[in-house]
Amino acid sequence: MGVVWTLNADAAETPGVETPAVVTAPVSAAAEPVPVPPRLLPWGEKPKKLKRAKAGANSKAVAAAGAAAAPADTSGSMIPKPKYGPKGLDGVDSGLTPAVPPAPPAVAKAAAAPAPDGRPDFYHAGYEQVGETDGSWANLTIEQSKLLGGDYHTLAEIAVRSADEESKQTVEVGWNVDPSVNGDTDPHLFVFHWREGKPQCYNACGFVQYSKTVKPGDTLPAGAQKRFGIQHSGGVWWIAYDSEWIGHFPDSLWGGKYTKAGAVQWFGEVVSPDAVLPCSEMGNGKLAADLAAARIGSISMTNGPVVSLKEMAKVPYYTMKMADEIVPTTTTFRYGGTGVPC
Repeated sequence: MGVVWTLNADAAETPGVETPAVVTAPVSAAAEPVPVPPRLLPWGEKPKKLKRAKAGANSKAVAAAGAAAAPADTSGSMIPKPKYGPKGLDGVDSGLTPAVPPAPPAVAKAAAAPAPDGRPDFYHAGYEQVGETDGSWANLTIEQSKLLGGDYHTLAEIAVRSADEESKQTVEVGWNVDPSVNGDTDPHLFVFHWREGKPQCYNACGFVQYSKTVKPGDTLPAGAQKRFGIQHSGGVWWIAYDSEWIGHFPDSLWGGKYTKAGAVQWFGEVVSPDAVLPCSEMGNGKLAADLAAARIGSISMTNGPVVSLKEMAKVPYYTMKMADEIVPTTTTFRYGGTGVPC
């Protein structure tokens, strides 16, 4: 049986959906002009307020309400909180581990674990493309991935990177399951950025909130498919989710030197403790050959080249595959896996 893959773009309010409070901020006489987002979202639609579930709702409740997100706490604050945890790109990882994950099982997972080097181990499955662009957007399935055996996190994301050889400047958006960052095992919206090859933090560290409805760290609906995007415009890197502009990273964070991307990556990621093999799900746990595996699709380069994806370096246990068995495509792929038995 084929898999029907559709967009959920309805943002109308429904019963049981919370109306967010208006957020106001003091304005200084000497304040810099407030950046204005593009008139259209990266996928060409006009922004409109997304549907929000009650504060504190879990991922299943958000999905049941037909909502796009829910505040992860009941404080009412629209100010994202900085969070720290391991983060990596192309084998360059942050090593930030302020929160200790659960201890791994006493029984070794396998004999072929990587050699210890004092850093978490990163596993990626996805695609990438080199080319000058203002950003990218894609449809990501949001999964209730199982995090097991002491692994730090599992996620899916878009990473827009600079053109220099080591891609030292990067902006990211996606969803993650990460108890040390989010406090639970639900999928949450996250943003992240790198400066001069140095990782910053999740959800803050220079990120400027714009939306009055949703912010990084909010709980997302498990099993849904949503649009995520990054676009440079008006001196900032804008972040889009579902039907809204969420906020931005200003060019000043990079001294005005990072205003155009030179490469983009779309991928899933699992991070395990140093020298311990992963046993968590990437995506929904199904390998890419399965038609029901997690997807990243309708990939687009904003004001960039025609999409022509190249596989990222392959890793054990997790796979990626273009979703072209039923309808030929160059912009949609499946990814995932379960790691080793815990």
